[in-house]
Amino acid sequence: MTSIASVTLEVADPAAADRFYNAAFGLGDRLRLRASETPTSGFRGFTLSLVVAQPADVDALLDAAVQAGATTLKPAAKSLWGYGGVVQAPDGTIWQLASSSKKNTGPATRRVDEFVLLLGVEDVKASKQFYVEHGLAVGKSFGGKYVEFATEGPVKLALYKRRGLAKVAGVSPDGTGSHRLTITGDAGPFTDPDGFAWTTASENASV
Repeated sequence: MTSIASVTLEVADPAAADRFYNAAFGLGDRLRLRASETPTSGFRGFTLSLVVAQPADVDALLDAAVQAGATTLKPAAKSLWGYGGVVQAPDGTIWQLASSSKKNTGPATRRVDEFVLLLGVEDVKASKQFYVEHGLAVGKSFGGKYVEFATEGPVKLALYKRRGLAKVAGVSPDGTGSHRLTITGDAGPFTDPDGFAWTTASENASV
């Protein structure tokens, strides 16, 4: 089974981004940072999702992120699927914070149960086939709207239609330039049909 070890965000100021992420989420080696001035504007075509056990944990992470400098895109609220909100980090990355539970069962923590990379793609079925051909197994699939892969390791991967993912994030789907994202996993190296780059752990270490 394919393993995804980490995602690397390309940011203008790695030191500032490191301070933000340590204060807000504390994700350790799952999230890496690299200096980049590559042009990018608008929606970068992906979001990162932190799945937690209960609404209080969502609120704790949201509060920590905002206090560290994030901008709220969608305040935390209940929905059909659970409870969640969306923030944008100072470097521009969009983060979804979510729980499938609508009720608290204990004191708030900041423990993250799942770290999910959601790629917004133009053609979900075509991208799904591309990833299957590169060795990823499908875990869940909902036609041309959403695909979740059965991956091992600290990072999970899902595909969403780009316009739909932007709507979930509360932003316009328009965007140009670099994704400012590299995925490190044992399926790479390659670049997918939507321009998302994969690398191996050894290659990432040498950059």
